[in-house]
Amino acid sequence: MKIAIVHDFLHQYGGAERVVESLHDVFPEAPVFTSLFLKDRLPPVFQAMDIRTTFMQRLPFLHRHFKSYLPLYPFAMESLDLRGFDVILSSSSAFAKGVRVPAGALHVCYCHTPMRYVWNREDYLAKEAIPGVIKGALRPVLWALKRWDIRTAGRVNHFVAVSEYIRERIRRAYGRDSTVIYPPVKTGLYALSAQVGDYFLIVSRLAAYKRIDLAIEACNRLRAPLWIVGEGTHGAALRRAAGPTVRFLGRLPQEELSKVLSGCRAFLFPGEEDFGIAPVEAIAAGRPVVAFGAGGALETVVEGETGLFFRAPTPESLLEALRRLDRTSFDPLRCRRRAEMFDKSAFQEKIRAFVEAAFAGRREKL
Repeated sequence: MKIAIVHDFLHQYGGAERVVESLHDVFPEAPVFTSLFLKDRLPPVFQAMDIRTTFMQRLPFLHRHFKSYLPLYPFAMESLDLRGFDVILSSSSAFAKGVRVPAGALHVCYCHTPMRYVWNREDYLAKEAIPGVIKGALRPVLWALKRWDIRTAGRVNHFVAVSEYIRERIRRAYGRDSTVIYPPVKTGLYALSAQVGDYFLIVSRLAAYKRIDLAIEACNRLRAPLWIVGEGTHGAALRRAAGPTVRFLGRLPQEELSKVLSGCRAFLFPGEEDFGIAPVEAIAAGRPVVAFGAGGALETVVEGETGLFFRAPTPESLLEALRRLDRTSFDPLRCRRRAEMFDKSAFQEKIRAFVEAAFAGRREKL
């Protein structure tokens, strides 16, 4: 069984790239095909992989303007030569699922989400800091991408969803069912701590849709310490909104991240995510999570056991949940046991079994 792993693009290290890393651990002989690879933004483990890029790798100013090349990604994916592979295993939140599959090959798509900026176009355009003129030009591009996204769903034999939430989105977008396999979390990197501080914590890219502004406003009103780990395009706006109790720590090495995570009063997760690895990391460290009650958090956080939910995307609703936190006790060991359900080892065992069973089933039909 000769496998090719395909991923949208490698320009940052986030949850999707952790999936690629884990897939490669399961299938170490598989090359990784992707539109572009900015190696200085990825951990060294990626440099040891056989990574094969497209014509986009030669485009100018990639580090700064890779988003500006949006219309080219479908062409880049369709230009990949995957002949000779028995299984195409795509990791896709946008374009990888649209690759041209060789005749007779099996295509399994691990779908992080249907392409968010075409299926939630107006919401995406409203939240991103895009000038009005550019927004007007983007609408027909996004409309064309949506048509391409629908058409290329037929190139996938089996969809695997990162959560039940995304399973439903796949059903609505493509009219296809999928199997849920939760993404990998390295729970072994985190440990319980006897020393807990008084600060709330966020670990996230500083992007508008993460709704970190809600947490900042709530902690400003409470005058409560809030530590924010991460960087991103929305950082300047968030710093302007932050009061004196809010600290921006930037990126932290894993050892320091583990320490601040295990020592926080609670982890705040104010955005709506497809799955959300960071809350699972928090409960792996024995800390409760205060999360917006939507998306993947509903599948990882257990109300009253490993965290609390706030139900409206407003500072007032989050404030009410933070006040309830004072009246609720959490067992760190129970949090830890819950997190271990999502460990990397569970993901790898399930994805290997799924791919092998799908390949065996296809061979029987041929």
